[in-house]
Amino acid sequence: MKTDFKKQIPEYTAKPGEFAVVSVPALQFLMVDGHGDPNSAQEYKDALAALYPLAYALKFLSKTDLGQDYTVMPLEALWWADDMASFTDARDKSGWDWTLMTMVPDWLGAEHVERAQETFTRKRGRAVVKEVRLESFHEGLSVQTLHIGPYDHEGPVLEEMHNSFIPKKSLTMTGRHHEIYLSDPRRTAPGKLRTILRQPVAVKKDGRVSPQ
Repeated sequence: MKTDFKKQIPEYTAKPGEFAVVSVPALQFLMVDGHGDPNSAQEYKDALAALYPLAYALKFLSKTDLGQDYTVMPLEALWWADDMASFTDARDKSGWDWTLMTMVPDWLGAEHVERAQETFTRKRGRAVVKEVRLESFHEGLSVQTLHIGPYDHEGPVLEEMHNSFIPKKSLTMTGRHHEIYLSDPRRTAPGKLRTILRQPVAVKKDGRVSPQ
């Protein structure tokens, strides 16, 4: 049987127009870091070209060598910048830092990633694949929502999340802005793109927060 973790992990679902307070479990990811505008930076294109083929090579290894098959998880990214306004009103992408990532099952370890990297490099010869790492990541308490539409229309949603919903819930932002891309932009019209927007948070001192 093929495992689909999107259906097993509740935090991979969200509703448009609603902010939800969730507790994200510790998960492990393939990750690769970079800087710059995702629409134009060659570094971003190279990272993406390494991450996903490696993810599929790892899936194939899991199926053939371990007898455990699974659906490759969506692309995700952590985003941050010196000025967080670059994500809301300014949208200055040239100053963005990012970590591209995709979740992998916990039955896979560093040795499996190394084998997949060796196979990929031997066949494709891309050096960037060696920069992809396996890392555990635990966000814990977070606020998230589902955005439907172009990526550049996220600003007002994030503005409401950061400056209205989070303070009203006696929360404060921690960690990095997180996006989960449920749609493939190569095959989906911009107006129908589905993206989970997530922000890790902490409860303010003496604050109380309800789950929703």
